Amino acid sequence: MSRPIIAILRGVRPAEVVAIARVILAAGIDKIEVPLNSPSPLESISAIADAYGNQALIGAGTVLTVAQVQQVSAAGGQLVVSPNCDPAVIAATVAAGMQSWPGIFTPTEALAALQAGATGLKLFPGGMASPTGLKAMRAILPLGTQVYAVGGAGPENFAEWIAASADGFGLGSAIYKPGDTAKTVSAKAQAIVAAFDAA
Repeated sequence: MSRPIIAILRGVRPAEVVAIARVILAAGIDKIEVPLNSPSPLESISAIADAYGNQALIGAGTVLTVAQVQQVSAAGGQLVVSPNCDPAVIAATVAAGMQSWPGIFTPTEALAALQAGATGLKLFPGGMASPTGLKAMRAILPLGTQVYAVGGAGPENFAEWIAASADGFGLGSAIYKPGDTAKTVSAKAQAIVAAFDAA
């Protein structure tokens, strides 16, 4: 069963990324992003795309430029996540046949992102926007718009966010922190999936 959760592996290294991706997939999370401000991120993306690209949606986070979109595509990524709403980045992502999840915080950004062709929206920082903010914004979003809460959303408040209409989540340190072993990540991922399923 696929869950609407993106595992954010900020700071992961190419030497460990395949083992970490394996335990995340085994726990039931099949969307993984490696932020581009990680060590050798394109190498990591390429490694997990080669290993698991047919079972999971693999890609990059913190994608800020059109050139980076092209690099992620060349590395085998299928997912582009950004902290901001840049129509040029969104358009380039869609043109490359990849999923585009730009960061938005306001209705203006949300509608601009959708107009540019975004697959879905990353509400960021979720903690600042709050479930109440998402609920209010939902009134102006086109029906069926996918919104993932990122930053300030996690196992402790999944139910509150889901009640406010969040479609999914992006989880960073809750699932992986630099230095975590595959065993640690496995336990965290299983706990996140259990919390999500319970919510």
